Amino acid sequence: MPVDQAAGLRRRSASQPLRCIHGIFHSPDSTLRLAQALHRHGWTSLLVDISGRVFADSPSRSLFDWRQQLARQQLHTQAMSYGDGWHAPGLKADEPALRTIALRYDCLLFDVSPEAPDCLPLPDSMQTLVLEVSATHASMLQAYALLKTLAHRECPISISLLGDAAACEHLQAACQAFLGAAFSRTVHSVAHADDAFAALAVRMSGEETGLAARSKRECTGTWP
Repeated sequence: MPVDQAAGLRRRSASQPLRCIHGIFHSPDSTLRLAQALHRHGWTSLLVDISGRVFADSPSRSLFDWRQQLARQQLHTQAMSYGDGWHAPGLKADEPALRTIALRYDCLLFDVSPEAPDCLPLPDSMQTLVLEVSATHASMLQAYALLKTLAHRECPISISLLGDAAACEHLQAACQAFLGAAFSRTVHSVAHADDAFAALAVRMSGEETGLAARSKRECTGTWP
């Protein structure tokens, strides 16, 4: 059985929703590192290059754009060590046709450029945002503006910060002071971790396990 089908079967058998991860990094290399860290924890990802900076120079790019590929539900992907990669510059993460594609993977991992950080949620999916923050005033302002937008949308999301540890602490404090207690609890920092990407993978796999356990309790009616 192909790996992508096995990934979808694992998630559906555990009654887990679709998982979408939005990686807003200064370099696309960080998105690749996150995909590899998730793979070491057993996840198969589809890395969606919506910014056009990961697979722009790939010799295997298709003559058909992503719209035509989605219409046929036949993506021209590249086999990678962590799953598959897909060149789809300009694609919006809330594209409804992605739902069928997402069933083949443990997660959709979107490479998002900091210059275009709008993260649109795919309906009925579990959303994770990973945001890299530098020590510059501009970076912290940009990051806070995005977090403020997400807080006002009131969509369920888990947010992880990495990069400069002091900048991440300032952002967390600003969320607690101005964006409400409920939203601030969704914002976590892995900036102090020796390997931030490994810490992210551990955290995400733990959230998935907890979600599966909650789904099982709901189905069986058993609660602690």
